[in-house]
Amino acid sequence: MNTANATPAISATANLWLRVAAELLGSFLIFIVIYLAYALSAALYGANLAFIAVATGLVYAIVTFVLGRISGGHFNPAVTIAAMLTSKTQLLDGLLYIIAQVLGGIAAGAVFKSVLPVSQSLPIKLWFTYAANGFESGSVSSTALKGAGVSFSITLAILVEVIAGVLIVAAAMSTLGKDGKGTSRQPWAMGLAYGAGAAFTYPVTGAALNPARATGVAVFAQNQGLTQEPLQQLWVFWIVPVLAAALVALVMVAQELFAKSAATTAVAAVTEPEAVQADAAAAADEGSVEQSDADVRDDQADSQGNANEGIEAN
Repeated sequence: MNTANATPAISATANLWLRVAAELLGSFLIFIVIYLAYALSAALYGANLAFIAVATGLVYAIVTFVLGRISGGHFNPAVTIAAMLTSKTQLLDGLLYIIAQVLGGIAAGAVFKSVLPVSQSLPIKLWFTYAANGFESGSVSSTALKGAGVSFSITLAILVEVIAGVLIVAAAMSTLGKDGKGTSRQPWAMGLAYGAGAAFTYPVTGAALNPARATGVAVFAQNQGLTQEPLQQLWVFWIVPVLAAALVALVMVAQELFAKSAATTAVAAVTEPEAVQADAAAAADEGSVEQSDADVRDDQADSQGNANEGIEAN
């Protein structure tokens, strides 16, 4: 057995599982804090968008700062999909990342449900109302809007989630290097992006922003007496972020292709004059050689003529 080749392979495998574990742990920490922050603050003191935005941004920034240097700090299937489409993350790594993120969300949902205080006057559905994601009758604002006879439609839900998704994925891609590692500004960029996204999506959808985050709470909020079953609307919170990831990846790939094309054109523009000069020099050299040959022939003709004249004179 060749131990020299086996050791790097084992090291690479161990490194992969370490990164996957970081994604699972990071997702769990982010989601459990978000579930608790949203539910406790809203149920006890009423929804406060400033608190929700700051809490969301801070937890993403802190966890990305701590664990992002290990895995690249995705913690979101949409970010991972964009990283795969732009070749910043390998396919196998990306698939394992997504599985870890979803498992982290489900684990956070299980812990969230188990620690909530419940009584007849404080049913469990009250907690899930503010932590789960939905639109129309599933929106956190449905009760407030019901008196006016309106609701936040699926169209508005898709719009705000697409805008937030593009903002988040773009921030992630701009702070990830080609090797998939985050730069020093990644935590702050992600914190700002998620905080801003939460501020304008929470009234409409409960600020999903992340398919794994939406899945983790939806699994345990199902059949808990909510006005809208979360799993029935979960597809929106997967398709929309993936769409946002594809849009950002498309723009980045097109930009890279354009940059390569521009670089090729610039090289050609520089090379062409050099080629022309080389051709001119070659032509000049060829002309000099031909002129030299002509001079030699003339000299030979003159010499032959002189020789003939000398013979005739004799």
